[in-house]
Amino acid sequence: MPANKKSLFKGEDGTSYLVPFIFICSLFLLWGFAHGFLDVLDKHFQDLLHVSKAQSGFVQFSLYIGYLAMAIPAGLFIKRFGYQRGILFGLSLFAIGAFLFYPAAKLEAFIPFLLALFVLACGLAFLETAANPYSTVLGAKEQGARRINISQSFNGLGWILGPLIGGLVIFGADAVSEEEKFDSLVQPYMGIGLVVVVVAILFLFIKLPEIKEAKGQETEEDPPMRNLLKHPAFIAAVAAQFLYVAAQTGTNSFFINYVIDAIPNLQVPISGIMQELGSFGAFFMPKNNEQAASLILAIGGMGAFWLGRLSGSYFMKFFPPHRMLGIYAVVNVVLVALVLLDSGWLSVIALFSTYFFMSIMFPTIFALGISDLGTLTKKGASFLVMAVAGGAFCPPIMGLIADHSSMATGFIIPLGCFAFIAWYAFWGVGKAAKTTTVSFQHH
Repeated sequence: MPANKKSLFKGEDGTSYLVPFIFICSLFLLWGFAHGFLDVLDKHFQDLLHVSKAQSGFVQFSLYIGYLAMAIPAGLFIKRFGYQRGILFGLSLFAIGAFLFYPAAKLEAFIPFLLALFVLACGLAFLETAANPYSTVLGAKEQGARRINISQSFNGLGWILGPLIGGLVIFGADAVSEEEKFDSLVQPYMGIGLVVVVVAILFLFIKLPEIKEAKGQETEEDPPMRNLLKHPAFIAAVAAQFLYVAAQTGTNSFFINYVIDAIPNLQVPISGIMQELGSFGAFFMPKNNEQAASLILAIGGMGAFWLGRLSGSYFMKFFPPHRMLGIYAVVNVVLVALVLLDSGWLSVIALFSTYFFMSIMFPTIFALGISDLGTLTKKGASFLVMAVAGGAFCPPIMGLIADHSSMATGFIIPLGCFAFIAWYAFWGVGKAAKTTTVSFQHH
């Protein structure tokens, strides 16, 4: 066990990758915040532009379709120019997308905001295509799943801060005039853009080591992408990742809608809790039901998500990752079934509890999916990032179901997604992933 601890951030030659790993973790925090902040926009656009739930689902569609459009080009770019230039290019697109919120607000129309989010998503696709696989190779191979879960814990922290700050800023601006109604969107996104620019400048001056995967497989330096079809466990991982992101994004998009429907006078009990917390609670005192629901999303849902990431990276020292993934998926099938019952606080608690068990899914599926791909790792990572496009299709479908039935009924989609992930974890990972599981325990 001590040998494993020493090798967590060290290569086979003894090189320490701790400092590069810390910088990479800052990227996970950034895009987690961007996604978490986005989760309050669906309900806000319903109120601001009077769009339906199905139409508001296109907020997420415009973001995640950017992953579909850019993931493969990002992988090819990184394959040719390396991780560091890929990160810099991704940060540049990220900042441009954030700054585009200013002209979008001046136009006061839905479509320009969607286009700004699409550009922002193209930047996030570059960052995820680079940072996810990079974090898995900054040390011993058998510790890859642990490292990506550690780095993803910073992503989870960003997901907490996003809806927390987004709820305060966006839903706290109800009293502005008609001419200034979009200011609550412009100011935070200008701030996000400036932070991203600062991070990009830092990455200009640091030197990230270029890691070579698959030592001993130099005879096939650039295999064709079709060779990925020879890895059935990888194909199953892409499907599982697509459905996981669909479930997570659908849940994020309509969390506020669901909680407000389930607890109509939500502001009253949440205000009582905040009052008990003194001056700290007073700062987060909700002014309306939407702010109260965003607090539950940030502290309850995303807080559970973050704790799940932290604990998951620890438990993987003792349990095979694919088995943990399967158990967590089965638990979420049960929890979402309780959400479908629409039973007030019981269902709300079940809803935000799903975040704890979603926490390890993305990084674990990612690590299992690229296991033993060798020189195909970067290309495989592109497809696993492209699978994030699952988040583009679930919110409009869930919104359509909610518009014609009830918000609770829409959660039948995440339930089906978690059921597939349970199948993948227990039966679909294949021999390659199970060999990797053994190496977690014995190397």
